[in-house]
Amino acid sequence: MSARPWRGQLVQAQRSGWLTRPQVASESLLAGTCLYFVAICNVGFWQAAVHDGASPGLLASLCVAIFALHAFLFGFVAIGRALRPVLATLIVVTAIATFYMRHYAVLFDVEMILNVLHTDPAESRELLSPWLVLHVLLQAGPPLLVLAWVRVRPRPLRQAIAARAVFLGAMALLATIAVLLSSQGMFALMRSDHALRYRITPGNLVVSTVRALTEAPEPPPGQRLPIAADAARVSRPPGEKPRLLVLVVGETVRAQNWGLNGYARQTTPQLAQRDIVNFSDVQACGTSTEVSLPCMFSLQGRAHYDKAAIRAHESLLDVVARSGVDVRWRDNQSGCKGVCDGTGIEHTQASDAPALCEGDRCLDDILLTGLRERIDATPGDLMIVLHQLGNHGPNYFERYPAAYETFKPACHTAELSRCTPAQIANAYDNAIGYTDAFLARALDLVQQQQGHDAALLYVSDHGESLGEYGLYLHGAPYAIAPSQQLHVPMIAWVSSGLAADMDLDMRCLRARSGAPLSHDNLFHSVLGVFGVRTKAYAPDLDLFAPCRRTVALE
Repeated sequence: MSARPWRGQLVQAQRSGWLTRPQVASESLLAGTCLYFVAICNVGFWQAAVHDGASPGLLASLCVAIFALHAFLFGFVAIGRALRPVLATLIVVTAIATFYMRHYAVLFDVEMILNVLHTDPAESRELLSPWLVLHVLLQAGPPLLVLAWVRVRPRPLRQAIAARAVFLGAMALLATIAVLLSSQGMFALMRSDHALRYRITPGNLVVSTVRALTEAPEPPPGQRLPIAADAARVSRPPGEKPRLLVLVVGETVRAQNWGLNGYARQTTPQLAQRDIVNFSDVQACGTSTEVSLPCMFSLQGRAHYDKAAIRAHESLLDVVARSGVDVRWRDNQSGCKGVCDGTGIEHTQASDAPALCEGDRCLDDILLTGLRERIDATPGDLMIVLHQLGNHGPNYFERYPAAYETFKPACHTAELSRCTPAQIANAYDNAIGYTDAFLARALDLVQQQQGHDAALLYVSDHGESLGEYGLYLHGAPYAIAPSQQLHVPMIAWVSSGLAADMDLDMRCLRARSGAPLSHDNLFHSVLGVFGVRTKAYAPDLDLFAPCRRTVALE
């Protein structure tokens, strides 16, 4: 059959006007896109503003201000041939962001953007799902079709520059008027809810990404500024065994669900039967691995937190290694975030223990593979850091073998919104149960070796939200983070030989296990374990120091 009649009908339809692509000015297309952002992509922001008591007049001013500020900001980059690509990219990225903001209450501040930029492929794949694709198609599809359908009216260069300048001036004036009309209410609203500004999309993405990308680059390991340059180990009596510290850095375990802390469920049954000290009041340096890991191994800590200074200086591991201790970092996660750059890292590989791995992910027991041999092969003082995958979400159900699914039914999807709160908690608690068993096996291994006086210390890097206050996962800005993301578990075991060498009263340590502690104690406690003397050492931050029968290190 000939296609000519159809062509004729198409030409006739185009002549009649109903198939004619409308022609608009670039500023109109930009303004329409920004209206779409305000009306469709900021539902979470408007809900939060209403919840915070914003009046109708304040909401109207916010609407105008957010529209004008977005149009002004994007007006500098959505120019000429870049207009459609820039707007299309913003539409798609915004749709992706709103999915995670809606389903996990994620806030895209600088730290969250850094988490996204530094995530590994395995983590990224876990966060992809058919529901994300469906959400993006439904939210971004219609505006993308409009963007592709309309034609941009061509203009001479001078006229285009003049029109854009007028547009930018008008948007700046409009934003200024809107802010001035309700400035008192706006500033009061932002002060009362610090997270509100991070809900304004896509402005939150653009501003946070620019700030993240313009941060000073992390210096190479050899160019980090030294700390505790005077560090040296205290001489010990001849014949004394070398010391071993196995430091387990947990992932995303919160103190609230830690069985040893009095949780309604016994999520730590094996540790409950061990001769360990459980520290019940420990505060994390941050709410994400990107922040907490460098912070907890730094001299600054949270008390003197300075991100740039932490990145520019050596870590605890450098100080310990320089004092003569063999330092090893074993990783089953996304790296050490610069902490071990000066001492090296051993990444787990599926080939090391295929039965423990599926795809790019391995169960934490792989960290124990070859560990006994590593300890036996080291005649001197040794510090081994085991960096767990732990309870990294949202795929809690993939963090433990099926045999550890004690609490049922458990959530078996990364789409937490499809599970009940009880199912999410079941999967999360099952993952803690596996960490409990992993720590018990690590402790057995340490206790069985004969060549060292040993200690094992475990602390999680940050906690996790499981729906409290509408929040999921972690990474909330520290100033407004809930206790679920900041309160973490910590335990210690010290052999009788090491306790004697340190002149440590274990009964005293148990009696003080409820004292307030934080990640800031880690730096000085590790120096204390190895008897490292330095002016940087602070006895009041060494969790073992108050229970030494002799005077602490100076």
